[in-house]
Amino acid sequence: MKKIISFVFGLGLIVNALLFVPQIIAIWNAKSAEGVSIITFGGFNLVQLAGILHGYFQRDRSLMVGMLAALVTCGTVTFLAIIYK
Repeated sequence: MKKIISFVFGLGLIVNALLFVPQIIAIWNAKSAEGVSIITFGGFNLVQLAGILHGYFQRDRSLMVGMLAALVTCGTVTFLAIIYK
């Protein structure tokens, strides 16, 4: 059961990171971030940073890597939103 939960958790981290990709594509194609809340995405970035730090201190590499992937994709949305606002 522990291996199944670990697998599902890892899969969830990958899906979490991938969920930001459609927003990246939408902003990039439209060259507009209308309707995108920089405050919200900034908050998401802070949550992911906290997840990375938690993973580091708990020595949970999968959490660190998954949250880093999410931080990269979410950070890209945040960056593009700032550029195109």
